[in-house]
Amino acid sequence: MALIDGNSFYCSCERVFDPRLARVPVIVLSNNDGCAIARTSEAKALGIRMGDPYFKIRDLCRAQGVRVFSSNYTLYGDMSGRTNAVYRQFSPQVEIYSIDESFLNLTDVAPALRVELARDLRATVRAWTGIPTCVGIGSTKTLAKLANHIAKTVPDLGGVCDLTDPEAYAHWLCRISVAEVWGIGRASLAKLDAMGVESVADLRDLDPRPVRKGLTVVGERIIHELRGLACLPLELVPARRKGCAVTRSFSGRIEDRATLEEAVAAHATRLGEKLRREGLGTDHVTVFYHTSEHDRGAPMRSVSTTVSLPEHSSDTLALIKAARHGVAKTWREPGERPWRYSKAGIVTNDLVPLSHSPRALIGALDRERSGPLMAAMDACNARWGRGAVVPARAGLVSRREWNTKFEMRTPRYTTQVSELPVAWA
Repeated sequence: MALIDGNSFYCSCERVFDPRLARVPVIVLSNNDGCAIARTSEAKALGIRMGDPYFKIRDLCRAQGVRVFSSNYTLYGDMSGRTNAVYRQFSPQVEIYSIDESFLNLTDVAPALRVELARDLRATVRAWTGIPTCVGIGSTKTLAKLANHIAKTVPDLGGVCDLTDPEAYAHWLCRISVAEVWGIGRASLAKLDAMGVESVADLRDLDPRPVRKGLTVVGERIIHELRGLACLPLELVPARRKGCAVTRSFSGRIEDRATLEEAVAAHATRLGEKLRREGLGTDHVTVFYHTSEHDRGAPMRSVSTTVSLPEHSSDTLALIKAARHGVAKTWREPGERPWRYSKAGIVTNDLVPLSHSPRALIGALDRERSGPLMAAMDACNARWGRGAVVPARAGLVSRREWNTKFEMRTPRYTTQVSELPVAWA
């Protein structure tokens, strides 16, 4: 088993298309340019922490020459797909764990050749995509994850750590803090500290039966994984989505009902796209919106309500109707001091395959009309870009004043022809 991940992945994607960023501190911000969600090693050395609000570190960034970028998720998602295409050249079984991490099955690779293969994999990914990576090898997912951490933090290893090697296994497990074990959170860490557990080896050597009482079955499973007994198989087919959410903070504050209804309609449009992509449907949506705790002195309000549909559906028009109804039944006209809403969203769960969902006896949706209409809308957006065709209730993308800010976003080099770099002779 191997775990490969991209180093400071979002920042590395930015560096691929701008060589001037090499060895320069770089950070990427969250939606609305709120806080740091990715940092290069140079930025970490300046004391910039994960989640630091940008308004607090803006002066530091300017003084130290830190390059700051808005999130470019379209680019990052495409680059992730390209790296995974390379991984599949080296292993037929790949589990995409997150946008920047994947597990590879190396069972068919001789133990003596695994490190060489991992180095070749790193070099190929760097040459073909420009993304630097590290590889951790272990007999289980937990050990592979731990090996990956070691590979990233010990430069002498050259980006590869193999914990299937008995000498490396014995050497590192007694030197790595138990806090670095995958699945050990703050609450578990406090319990282990009370047991006198400091290193990974200390945790591995515990009796799993009493550990199960304090850390549940998850803690027992971790101990078995650290001992080389695989409890977490590769998931080659992604599990069916059980829930879905579309939530966004506004670029400014919303005070009127019409704008809020447009925002939730846009969220319902995106929800419908996600459901149709996976052939799923929902029979309810939960609509919420709230003010910000950071607006000092302003009145506070948080609203959430659930609206039912007559039957399971992924029809954007039906979802918009339900979302707007959620706003209508919870909206309050403001007094002298209006509520200044900062975020809204739509959440749903208990999703089912639409092809197997029961039909309603009363109020059934017209699927014969809905299916072709939604397919045509999705086809247009796939060809000309998301938002090319949207219901009028969701507003024109270019005119949504509440839309999330990406003021420092780089071009979507790999997916938008109009944003390709231009070379001048």
